Amino acid sequence: MGKEKPGFLSPKAISNRIKAKGLQKLRWYCQMCQKQCRDENGFKCHTMSESHQRQLLLVADNPGKFVNTFSQEFFETFIELLRRRFGTKRVHGNVVYQEYIADRHHVHMNATQWVTLTQFVKWMGRQGYCTVDETEKGWFIQYIDRTPEAIRRQQAQEKKSKMDVDDEDRRNKMIQQQIERDRMRRHKDGVEAASIHKPTELMKASEDDKVVFKIPLAVDTSKITTLNSSKNDLNDLETMSTCSSRSTSSSSSSNAKRKQSALDEIIKMEETKKAKIGRKDYWLTEGIVIKIITKKAGEQYFKKKAVVKEVVEKYGAVVKLLEGGDKIKLDQVHLETVLPSIGKQVYIVNGAYRGHTATLQQINIESFSCNITIDAGPLNGRQLKDIPYEDVCKLHQS
Repeated sequence: MGKEKPGFLSPKAISNRIKAKGLQKLRWYCQMCQKQCRDENGFKCHTMSESHQRQLLLVADNPGKFVNTFSQEFFETFIELLRRRFGTKRVHGNVVYQEYIADRHHVHMNATQWVTLTQFVKWMGRQGYCTVDETEKGWFIQYIDRTPEAIRRQQAQEKKSKMDVDDEDRRNKMIQQQIERDRMRRHKDGVEAASIHKPTELMKASEDDKVVFKIPLAVDTSKITTLNSSKNDLNDLETMSTCSSRSTSSSSSSNAKRKQSALDEIIKMEETKKAKIGRKDYWLTEGIVIKIITKKAGEQYFKKKAVVKEVVEKYGAVVKLLEGGDKIKLDQVHLETVLPSIGKQVYIVNGAYRGHTATLQQINIESFSCNITIDAGPLNGRQLKDIPYEDVCKLHQS
């Protein structure tokens, strides 16, 4: 009677399964038959088998076809792992290769057209699949994403950057024009003032000229008349001087007003710039109170208020209901901001002053806006008017 075959749970069967598990030595692997042998004797027996000999005959008929097939499969699996695992990050080539060969059923590199990993990395760089660079630590690769979605995203980013640059140039040009107009205005005012107060040249008397003083002894009515007329002329001169000083003060005040208006324009432009930079298409922030405006999460959550506990990828949030304490994950399109009562604290979630805390002063129902006063920071005490409802939100008081 023959020897009984060991069972599935026998020590020998378990030992064989442990030995067969995981990666084995590459020199005992047959890529053509896709068979891994555990030792030299097993590999020798496999090479002498009839199935291996038949496979050798098939490969000998068209060896280039098999090499190209193995190379294409190796490349596709490697590039898919690089794209899915690392994205467009710069990573060491050997790190990706070690993750690739962790699968025991992978296509081995010695069955492809590339002899070493360095040759394969250089080939991907020449073909334009990756950006490669050599350092003292080895070869680094970076995947180039050419999917339609990535191209659209890159084009949108370039368009936005170009618009920002154009806006910046336009703004600088306007400021330069205002400065030039103000300089020309000041120059014109200075020329007019110099023409009004033009000094007269002093004439030096010669030594031969004599100065004669006449003191009348009697009162002459003609002299009194002359004196009175001189007084009247003096009064007229004083009146003219007063009018001139008033006109000068009015011109200086008008110049100050013009300078002030130019400064107001620059301040207004800076406010517009800050509002454009601070305004984003996402507004969720941890610690604010929001209202759920969708029934997709459940009828029991509709129109309920909750506090944002965690922001997920800018546009999503994990919220905790104020009543009941349930936690759900929602998108920001399913949420809206909440206004507290007057005198309570709010958080500015969008706009020029994004990230500041403020106190609600007034609610304008007609214009759907509110007036607030910033609480802390360098802008402490600054009053802001006509801020839209969606730009501020109630702070959760723990």
